[in-house]
Amino acid sequence: MTIDGKTAVLVHLAWPSAHLQTPQRFNAACTERGLNAVLVPWQVHPDHLAQTMAALRDAESVAGMIVTIPHKETAALLCDRLDGVADLLKVANVIRREPDGTFTGRILDGLGFVRGLERAGTPIAARGALLVGAGGVALAIAAALIEAGLTRLRIHNRTRARAEAMVARLHALAHANGARVTLEIADAPDPAGLDIVVNATSLGMHPGDALPVDPAQITPAMTVAEVVMVPRITPLLQAATLRGATTVPGEAMILDQIDPFIDFVTGRRSDLPARDH
Repeated sequence: MTIDGKTAVLVHLAWPSAHLQTPQRFNAACTERGLNAVLVPWQVHPDHLAQTMAALRDAESVAGMIVTIPHKETAALLCDRLDGVADLLKVANVIRREPDGTFTGRILDGLGFVRGLERAGTPIAARGALLVGAGGVALAIAAALIEAGLTRLRIHNRTRARAEAMVARLHALAHANGARVTLEIADAPDPAGLDIVVNATSLGMHPGDALPVDPAQITPAMTVAEVVMVPRITPLLQAATLRGATTVPGEAMILDQIDPFIDFVTGRRSDLPARDH
């Protein structure tokens, strides 16, 4: 990769940033596609996100941002406009800087996650899922599962109020275009009677973390999927494998986002349609 005065610069906003896997894949894809662009990880504390993004408005070499935990909801609020389901959920994980310095945000986590399940041979239509977590990535995954035909979604979050707020934001989507999705809030992460288990929290990233789901409740018929990318095989996935379940590591969520990331921030046409509003 050659960086020069014409290189389109993107920053990956995270806290912390040591675990990030997207810059390596993004930069390799840009090289393969012959694009003069580079993604650089930036560790930005949540208290400083607003001023960091404000400064990027005036940096004409900046093409945009990739956004990850814990910034996805706050970053969306700092955008001037949101595309597609990001506008409905008020969450973004990729932001394009327009020539006038304004920001346009989109959420692609759900797209990547659903494609990762499909690659693992897990059908979604007419099935049920347990989703642990209620942050920005959980919202995006929930929306994508619903759009893929999920009929039952059980949500557990450590703080019940956040789970309730998430259900309120998903309600319109869950009943759009004739969809009929049962949304449940659970006081415990119980996957009984469901097909897919999703850990959309950071549990498993650090040694000694509690398991987000009791492995004794996992059956061989289930698919257990992660958003945590480091370590690649989390304690939850290890336990699910021992129980005979299909497992999908967190990196699967990123693989199908790289090209849409590049297309969106460089202004190229993406195959991801925007929702009409």
